[in-house]
Amino acid sequence: MDLLVIHGISLPPGEFGGPWIVDLFTNCLDPARHPYFADIHRLQVSAHFLIRRDGHLIQFVPTSKRAWHAGISQFDGRERCNDFSIGIELEGVDDQAYAEPQYRQLARLTHAIQRAYPVIADDRIVGHSDVAPGRKTDPGVAFDWGQYRQLMREQGA
Repeated sequence: MDLLVIHGISLPPGEFGGPWIVDLFTNCLDPARHPYFADIHRLQVSAHFLIRRDGHLIQFVPTSKRAWHAGISQFDGRERCNDFSIGIELEGVDDQAYAEPQYRQLARLTHAIQRAYPVIADDRIVGHSDVAPGRKTDPGVAFDWGQYRQLMREQGA
């Protein structure tokens, strides 16, 4: 793995909490629970990690294995980013601020991933929108890359 992709997700869209993201990533989403779920419950998607609004970290896929988080994607001239990337989902939406505990947990997790995969330098940490432009917008305009990078510097010192 040589790329880290940061995502944003909420289920149903714009709502936080509840079991729905976990259910989606474990192929257990009940389409009867919400009208939106009827369209997505058959998707077979996953991420390596999910960071909840309170900073709680859940791992779904070992980092050495492929997760299905990037979809049709390209980075640095290579297609199919799922084949060579680690995906971290943040519970959130593009246009609402992410929570402070999420940034702290994301910085800690990023450091751990970079220790395990030194080839994932800071310039190989991107948003979903960077690997799937025009198709995806997450983590969105509300994701504060400056705050994230500052926490990375502070924790790395």
